[in-house]
Amino acid sequence: MRRSRLSVLLGSILLAVVTTLTGAATAHASQQAAADGYVALGDSYSSGVGAGSYIGSSGDCKRSTKAYPYLWNAANSPSSFDFTACSGARTDEVLASQLGPLGAGTGLVSISVGGNDAGFADVMTTCVLQSESACLSRINTARSYATSTLPGKLDNVYSAIRTRAQNAEVVVLGYPRFYRLGTTCIGLSEAKRAAVNDAADLLNSVTAQRANAHGFTFADVRAPFTGHEICSGNSWLHSVNWANIGESYHPKAAGQSGGYLPAFDSAA
Repeated sequence: MRRSRLSVLLGSILLAVVTTLTGAATAHASQQAAADGYVALGDSYSSGVGAGSYIGSSGDCKRSTKAYPYLWNAANSPSSFDFTACSGARTDEVLASQLGPLGAGTGLVSISVGGNDAGFADVMTTCVLQSESACLSRINTARSYATSTLPGKLDNVYSAIRTRAQNAEVVVLGYPRFYRLGTTCIGLSEAKRAAVNDAADLLNSVTAQRANAHGFTFADVRAPFTGHEICSGNSWLHSVNWANIGESYHPKAAGQSGGYLPAFDSAA
C-alpha cells in the first residue's frame, strides 16, 4: 500500500514537472515566433538619402525604397516592418521620435547614428569651402566630441532599444571611408581627404565599442566600400552635389545595395 501511494506521488510529481517544462518551452517558442518584426532606426545613411526613390509620405526624412532596410524587408518578409530612420537624425532625436514601434514582437533592429552628433555636415562644409588648417581644426573638434561625449549618447540610445525590445537582435551599422587616397582627384587635398577618412575610422571605432558593450552586433561597411570611395573612379558615394546639396557625401543606390545591404545581411 505504501509502495502504491509512493508510486502515485512520484507519478504526480513527474507529470507536474513535464507539464511545467512543456509549458515553458511552448511559451518560449511562441515568444520567439512572435518576435520577428523588423524596425529600422537611425540617420540619413539608414533612411537612404542619396539613393533616390524617396517615399512621399516620409517627407524631409527622405526614406528611400533603395535604402538597405527597405531592400532587406523586401527580400526577407518579416512579420512587420517599421522604417523610422530619418535624415539628419541625432541620438536625441532617435530617442524622442523613432523608438515607438519597438516592442515584444521586435526580432531585429538596425541603426546607424552618431555622425550628425559629431558634426558631420559641418565638417564636410568646412573642408570643402575653407582652408586646410580650418578643415583639420574642425575635424579635431569632431574627434574630441566622438571620444568624450558621443559614447554616452550612444549608450542612451542602445539602452533604450534594449529596454523596449528585449527579444531583438540589434545590428549597429557604421560609416564608410569617404575617399580613395593616393590618386589624382579634383577637390579636397590629400591631407584633407586623409583626415576625413581617419575621423570616419575613429567614429566607427567608438560606435563598435559601445555596440559591443551592449551585446549588439557592429556591421562594418568599410570593406565593401573599398574600391568604391570618392576619387576611386567607381564611387558608391556622392561627392559635392550642388544640385541637391543634402545628398552630398551619402551613399548612392549602389552603395546601399552593394555596401550596406550585404554588411547588414551578414550580421542579421
